[in-house]
Amino acid sequence: MKAIGTIDSSKNFIDFEIEKPILRPHDLLIKVEAISINPVDTKVRKGIKDNLAEPKILGWDGLGTVVELGSETKLFKVGDKVFWAGDVTRSGSNAEFQAVDERIVGFAPQNLAKEKAVAMPLTSLTAYELLFEKLEVTHESKGKSLLIINGAGGFGSVAIQMAKNAGLTVIATASNPQAIEWVKNFGADYTVNHHEKFGSSSS
Repeated sequence: MKAIGTIDSSKNFIDFEIEKPILRPHDLLIKVEAISINPVDTKVRKGIKDNLAEPKILGWDGLGTVVELGSETKLFKVGDKVFWAGDVTRSGSNAEFQAVDERIVGFAPQNLAKEKAVAMPLTSLTAYELLFEKLEVTHESKGKSLLIINGAGGFGSVAIQMAKNAGLTVIATASNPQAIEWVKNFGADYTVNHHEKFGSSSS
């Protein structure tokens, strides 16, 4: 299969051919149709200290079609449209095919274009973990306030919606009219322009 990878921490990527991945028992083999780029891609690439024997395939958000099942898979079938945030210890989604544990895979939303849906997995998981695991937001948190920095970013856009759904009052930073409108459309109750003196805000 065709893939794109890197052998060192430089900005250069390599087009290369590699065998399709061998499936573990809980793996799905997925034909990749869309990917997105996250900060983790840069972090992993910068963490490569020496020239690798073979390129490291980056990419931890993906969307595609299941084409083969591992021996112990139970949640999906061949032909399912899925999306996922992959495992940084394994090869990523910048390839024609990717092997992904079905336990970190979900059904792709049918009401979004794949180019939009593929941007959701990692940012959504990060927002969920922050709100409900780290901050321990529950139904008893209703009415409390939460400040979200960079509300118009990928993480911020998802976190605003989750926080509002949980009953929180959301304050989001946004620095231009388009960003302010964006975060308000997602449910932000108040906005703060971080380029202005503290205290300047709009509601």
